[in-house]
Amino acid sequence: MNILNYPLNKGQFIEEVTAKKQIYLHHTAGNESGKGVVNWWNTNADRIATSYIITGKAKGETDGQIVECFNDKFWAYHLGLKQEQFTANNIPYQPLDKISIGIEVCNWGQLTLKKDGKYYNYVNREVTDVIKLDKAFKGYLYWHNYTDAQIASLKVLLLHLKAKYNIDLTYNDDIWAISKRALLGVNGVFTHNSIRKDKVDMYPHPKLIEMLKSL
Repeated sequence: MNILNYPLNKGQFIEEVTAKKQIYLHHTAGNESGKGVVNWWNTNADRIATSYIITGKAKGETDGQIVECFNDKFWAYHLGLKQEQFTANNIPYQPLDKISIGIEVCNWGQLTLKKDGKYYNYVNREVTDVIKLDKAFKGYLYWHNYTDAQIASLKVLLLHLKAKYNIDLTYNDDIWAISKRALLGVNGVFTHNSIRKDKVDMYPHPKLIEMLKSL
């Protein structure tokens, strides 16, 4: 597995070794540079990060490159969970950030088709690599496409983490909405949607679903 080590600064994650039971899939809602994501995180002091980032078609970088910014035995705040999200589902609070590994895929996310026939992201920048879903997800039909290389690298990384931590990669279609399994800390792979209604990452890209089902 080809992993580029591009470390976060000390203090930008928590150097505490914790047992891992879950994986959460995110996309960055940003540009396609994995290194750029790490550089941005280093400008903030909130310790929000994931262990891994998968680069897209960024200039000067390799599509699908897995970037490791801190050792996955440590943790950071990648979920943004609050007590009320557990209370609403009658579930005791679980420190899911500590027991999970986060993976970010570089991707802009949801897009809007405007009158000029072009697609724009939420910061009004044009995006040309677009997929139209068969059914709208959280109100959006058009999305920035995950690349084949990103999906392939994500598969390799998930299998690596399964072997390392015995994390169950069985596909369940509840991962695209609030999942009580996720909030309970059940062993498995989830998306940010699984625990946050206000999140849209990752979205149900057909090739992503096909890959997850193949694990």
